[in-house]
Amino acid sequence: MTSDTSTAGILRRPYLLATVGACALVFLSAFESLAVTTIMPLVSRDLDGATLYALAFAGPLATGVMGMVGAGNWSDRRGPAAPLYASVALFVAGLLIAGTAGSMEVLVLGRLVQGLGGGAMTVALYVLVARVYPPTLHPKIFAAFAASWVIPSLVGPFAAGIVAQLSSWHWVFLGVVGLVVPALLMVVPAVRGMDSEPVTETVPWAFGRMGWAALAALTVLALNLSAEVPGVGGVIAVVALVLAVVAVRPLVPRGTLVARRGLPSVILTRGLASAAFFGAEVYLPYLLTEQYAFTPTFAGLTLTGAALAWAGASALQGRLGSKLADALAVKIGAALVLVAIVLALVTAALALPAAIAIGGWILAGGGMGLMYPRLSVMTLALSTPDNQGFNSAAMSISDSLGGALALAATGLVFQAFATTNPFAGVFALTAVIAVVGVVIAPRVATRAGASETNDAQPEPSLHK
Repeated sequence: MTSDTSTAGILRRPYLLATVGACALVFLSAFESLAVTTIMPLVSRDLDGATLYALAFAGPLATGVMGMVGAGNWSDRRGPAAPLYASVALFVAGLLIAGTAGSMEVLVLGRLVQGLGGGAMTVALYVLVARVYPPTLHPKIFAAFAASWVIPSLVGPFAAGIVAQLSSWHWVFLGVVGLVVPALLMVVPAVRGMDSEPVTETVPWAFGRMGWAALAALTVLALNLSAEVPGVGGVIAVVALVLAVVAVRPLVPRGTLVARRGLPSVILTRGLASAAFFGAEVYLPYLLTEQYAFTPTFAGLTLTGAALAWAGASALQGRLGSKLADALAVKIGAALVLVAIVLALVTAALALPAAIAIGGWILAGGGMGLMYPRLSVMTLALSTPDNQGFNSAAMSISDSLGGALALAATGLVFQAFATTNPFAGVFALTAVIAVVGVVIAPRVATRAGASETNDAQPEPSLHK
């Protein structure tokens, strides 16, 4: 790119096609994620797959971690072009497998492939932004990415419900395929121009880190399937949890697992928030369709309300800026998520009106909107130039693995309480996770005079 292009906008030449294509890929990934949450109760009923319900959500989050680590390393070595093409191919392959599935096992396989591609695509797109756009345009393109997530939150659940009711849930997957390829083609010119830039340094393959990511993903799958193994299922679950802790330790800053004050607690809080919120959210449409006879369309509107609250709270915290301290925003957000899950719990346990859980979930969206941007800001503020990449990746990994492990655990609880009140069991577990999040949240603030950069160091074997 020539120097005078730095004054152009992201919707002007030479960035127009790249911007539209990249935002379209983000939009489609977000749409598919929210749409699947809406239709999965219907899919589970159609394919008799209640035992694999949680794995259909936890699996993609787990394989997404593998995709993130692999694509990041590949992009550092050769640029984002090849990882982007490969990730889109995997994403499309996963959609095709899931969209043509005749059994829950095949659908879950498609979701695993889809998650691998989706995680890799996210990282490749971020590297693409760094290589194609000048720094002055980075805030604008990332704001466009954020908007590309908000819009599917508004229309995705409702649209998916309509498609599933009027046609078939298969088309919620297959319909996205025809839109992904044109989106990628719009990015190709920018990728080709970027490919001409010489590689100045050879980055080695991080096989160790990729191995830990793969082990973390496998522990999530093992935890989900442990209930299917008679006699030794409990042993498998315990071993899987221990291995998950061992695997995640080298992927996050030192002190994360013991909630050390500062950056480690920021990363841990991100994972706990993801675990509590998404562990409960995927069961809310399920509760509404199974116990309150909601159609998929109207059950999906519950997610839209939370998404609107998330977007509104995110905008509010942005306007408040320094008037709202980062740590205070995190503490308020964690408390709101806990209140929302407790409301869902009492609704399921006491058969209260569905409006209580639905209204409560709007609070959860608002809490996440307050927390997530501030946790991202704190991660960068507590990092140094030589570990920004590691810490940013650690935040995404904590986010994904937190949700994946929570979904694996809620899946086990749902099966264990299948004959009594499985939804109350699920919300009780996520409420406990939310309580831990509320307890840890105050530790995101560093003590006055304490060294922040020491807390930000990763494990020595990975800090290269």
